[in-house]
Amino acid sequence: MMRFAKAHACGNDFLIVEGACDPELAKRLCERHTGIGADGVEFFEAAGALAGRIRLANADGSVAEISGNGTRCVAAWLARAKHAAPGDVIALETDAGTRSCTIVGADNSHFQIAAGMGVPRISQAQVTLADKTLVYGIQVSMGNPHFVIVVHDENFRAHSRGWQELGREICFHKQFPQQINVVFVLMIDANTIGIRIFERGVGPTTSSGTGTCAAAAAAIAHCGAKSPLAVHAPGGTQRVDWPGPGTEMTLTGPAQLIASGEVLLA
Repeated sequence: MMRFAKAHACGNDFLIVEGACDPELAKRLCERHTGIGADGVEFFEAAGALAGRIRLANADGSVAEISGNGTRCVAAWLARAKHAAPGDVIALETDAGTRSCTIVGADNSHFQIAAGMGVPRISQAQVTLADKTLVYGIQVSMGNPHFVIVVHDENFRAHSRGWQELGREICFHKQFPQQINVVFVLMIDANTIGIRIFERGVGPTTSSGTGTCAAAAAAIAHCGAKSPLAVHAPGGTQRVDWPGPGTEMTLTGPAQLIASGEVLLA
């Protein structure tokens, strides 16, 4: 028997398990039909009352540096377990550095959390597809890698392809041997964008915390968007506050605890 909790942030769902990171276990647990089902597993090791170390294994067993939504889910789980109140700060060490999560609001299993997401690193990039199509994008590191494509189609099509198809090819492109998250951005107005995400290790997702931040960084730095920025994904809306290049970005959004229980490992 092993205990687990499950939470989601805008439909991006995670299991939370105490103990060292186990990628093979994560693959078993994340199976939608034969396991519990999730986009990834956050393995947690305590380091104080409101602090800990987390490592993320994706649904395919690959280990990622960080998930913004997963980090917020762990913060919500720890806040409920430790009876944290609005204003309390939870420090979570990730492979991309320590992230400070401030409880903004709490209502039983529903939390609003503002997470410091580090300083985005931004550069222009391009990739040549198998059919020789040249795709220009903006590469953004939030501690993990993203290739951001600005689109002008409400269905998020680009280069005569659907975003899922194009996202998959770029994610697995030989130019990115460790794979890359691909984010499609549609400008709505100066303070609003829409996004779609093809996430490495998972595929299309309803939301992504770091993807939201990467999209916001690209939109503010290169497309005239302004902070605070509302970022709409299929799973919901999150807010990004960013003074600009060289400064830390803050992501505010929901995290909801769904379930807790025991899983049979035999």
